[in-house]
Amino acid sequence: MAEQYRVVVIEDDLDVALYTRKVLEKRLDARVITVSDPRRVSEAIDVLRPDVVITDIEMPGASGLDLIADIRAQQPGTPVIVMTAHVSVDYAITALRNSANEFLTKPVSSAGLAATVARLADAFRAELADTVEPQVVLAIGARPDEVESGVGGILAAHRAAGNTVTVLTLSRGDRDGGIRTAWDEGSAAAGTIGATLVLEDAAPAGPLSLDAAVSAIRRVVTDIEPTIVYAPSRNDGHPDSKVVHEAAVIAADSARTVACYQGSSATVDFRPNRFVSIDGHTDAKLAMLACFAAQGVRPSHLAPDFALATARYWSRFGHGTSCEPLEILRESSQVG
Repeated sequence: MAEQYRVVVIEDDLDVALYTRKVLEKRLDARVITVSDPRRVSEAIDVLRPDVVITDIEMPGASGLDLIADIRAQQPGTPVIVMTAHVSVDYAITALRNSANEFLTKPVSSAGLAATVARLADAFRAELADTVEPQVVLAIGARPDEVESGVGGILAAHRAAGNTVTVLTLSRGDRDGGIRTAWDEGSAAAGTIGATLVLEDAAPAGPLSLDAAVSAIRRVVTDIEPTIVYAPSRNDGHPDSKVVHEAAVIAADSARTVACYQGSSATVDFRPNRFVSIDGHTDAKLAMLACFAAQGVRPSHLAPDFALATARYWSRFGHGTSCEPLEILRESSQVG
């Protein structure tokens, strides 16, 4: 048996509200909440999570048109039917400009009302069913700026799509300032896209060990349960990056997707098989890179022209004008 349609009716005229509810209950077996006070709309949306909202235009203390943005902010994509007795082209244009899905004039036939509600509700449910499940992204680097150099644009795209992003950096790196500088720079870079930084000092006095790297990665994997993991390539010239690659393969075995990026010390043996467009996100990547080594001589891979030229080069194998390359190790859903 199909799930009942859920409808919120915002109407201060009691007779019209009861008529609308009766029609929808009888013709569609819908579950209906009527609201006469616009101040109670948010509560009704929260309780019912409606498939469709029907609202009058003119009500004491509020306009139904003004409520549309509030409804969509609370429950994105909700279909809204504006229903009014005022037959006016101006009203209709205003309703459409406020993103109403339908503009109906009273009196509305019971068959027409039921058909409109069913059509919009079915379309909304289908859209929700087709919505890609939000991803939980973990990007792991051996040193500060490694993640941002390799997949900064991809991470910005993930955040723009509503995915959560955590950057795990396993050492303080070799620049002046130690752990404090690593934290200040890394957290500033993560903050530019709304990501979270986890900084481990897993190699405080020497090379990074595999056991320490596995332990640190497993703690974060257990905490956030990532669906996508980005790690350095095994084809990397820095010993710590190679250790992080091996540790990520071991510790992130529960992730559906594991992909390796081109770090600043990747070798010519780096062999990408996926090229993800970062068009529209290059500015975000440059903003992340600008957070590192802001004082003194900056490594060449942090220079904006270097980052843009690299992304431009890889686009010859992908789509758009800027791409970041990946070696896909494991995948059961799309990356990027």
